[in-house]
Amino acid sequence: MPNIPSCPALLIAAPASGHGKTSVTAGIARYHSRRGLRVRCFKTGPDFIDPGLLEQASGQPVYNLDTWIMGEDHCRQLLHEAAAGNDLILVEGVMGLFDGTPSSADLAECFGLPVLPVIDASKMAQTFAAVLHGLATFRDSLKIAGAVANNVASERHAELLRAALPSHIKLATLPRNPDATLPSRHLGLRIAAEIDGLDQRLDRLAEAVGASCLAELPAPAEFVQPATQPLAEALLHEKTIAVARDNAFCFLYRANIDCLRKLGAQVVFFSPLKDNALPAADAIYLPGGYPELFAAELSRNESLRQQMRSHVEKNKPLLAECGGLMTLGDALEDLNGNRHAMLGLLPGIAHMGQRLHAIGSQQALIAGASIRGHTFHYSRFDTTLTPCFQAQTQDGRTGEALYRHGSLLASYVHWYFPSNPALVASWFLSEG
Repeated sequence: MPNIPSCPALLIAAPASGHGKTSVTAGIARYHSRRGLRVRCFKTGPDFIDPGLLEQASGQPVYNLDTWIMGEDHCRQLLHEAAAGNDLILVEGVMGLFDGTPSSADLAECFGLPVLPVIDASKMAQTFAAVLHGLATFRDSLKIAGAVANNVASERHAELLRAALPSHIKLATLPRNPDATLPSRHLGLRIAAEIDGLDQRLDRLAEAVGASCLAELPAPAEFVQPATQPLAEALLHEKTIAVARDNAFCFLYRANIDCLRKLGAQVVFFSPLKDNALPAADAIYLPGGYPELFAAELSRNESLRQQMRSHVEKNKPLLAECGGLMTLGDALEDLNGNRHAMLGLLPGIAHMGQRLHAIGSQQALIAGASIRGHTFHYSRFDTTLTPCFQAQTQDGRTGEALYRHGSLLASYVHWYFPSNPALVASWFLSEG
């Protein structure tokens, strides 16, 4: 008989962004973790910010689930492994329940996850029931496991919400609480390291969960293991890769680091904000993040900037994504029009904008090999360089440019390394 572990599980969804999916998921995770249960959280779609908050809430690593970028088998394997060693699986959805391809609803159907809709009830009463009815019945293949009314103003408000619902629907009403709010900015919620009193906020959320029906564990779901995946060759054996990681470079898939290590690489981290010296390394990985918020500090760290330039002058590989690309140019222009000197390794200037410049999943076909990822940025990079490759969107439109300049490879795409480990290994072995 095949090994099919089961584990209580929920996919936390909403009608749209901003209803409190992350707060509710984090609150449930923190509540059950404090009870001594092992809780594993996942985030639907490509996201770097929410996983950090959920890691803080659950005390365990958080991975993404996206069947287009990652592949169904890879997602299924992650869920199978989680179910085998944990007491509760929580999957936070993305945007609205039916938004995107794949959507949170698609993920719930694919893996048999019960859906828990979260609806901000702060500006409605009986209409709450109509919104929930639409979410629950728009696709009859979904399993709805109750609902959450978020930001409830009073017990009377809660009574109005419950009275409009069928009696068989379990409703958790979570009160409005400024002390439990998770602050946000232009790319979403703030990262965990920047939120003052985050543990206290998570504890307040957990207390609200404990006073509701969310204190009960959901029904178990079964998680079938996919066909055995081929093991990655140690293509990066004895190679050391220096990975930028701090508040300016924080958009980093945990799965990407796992992938590098499975390829045999030794991974060392450094902070372009705080470190004066670059670790001894064969290659550098500059992921995305918020360099625009720390441009002045990055510009002042001349010692590290010079060492990174020396690394490239020696024709050693450097891979940059999004925020990493922005720091490779001659300068970064912030929203106030101030220009800050950057690494000067690519001809060009990054300009921050007020509006979203690009968003969505993309793939690139490079020498017959496909790799996938996503893009999400408010800046543009003006350069005289001609792209060496051009990514494409899911529906085949022209996507982000990829620039090759000596031993550098840079793009606005955040690549998901496990989607093509061999190609990624070649990037860190390439010398221009």
